[in-house]
Amino acid sequence: MRSVGFGDFLVGLGMVLVLEGLLFTASPHWMRSAMKSALESPDNILRVVGLVSAIAGLILIWLVRH
Repeated sequence: MRSVGFGDFLVGLGMVLVLEGLLFTASPHWMRSAMKSALESPDNILRVVGLVSAIAGLILIWLVRH
């Protein structure tokens, strides 16, 4: 089993920044609307969405690594 190194972390962070940048470039109006919606959402909804997203990311990483 190969351990996840700092380089892998930086690649993942870079991918997040690329995808976020592409979303802002392709549809700034939609991104602005999404941010306004997030600001108006209750904390518990944002926590659930964040937790589900984190779990999905961990599952994806596990699937790729195994």
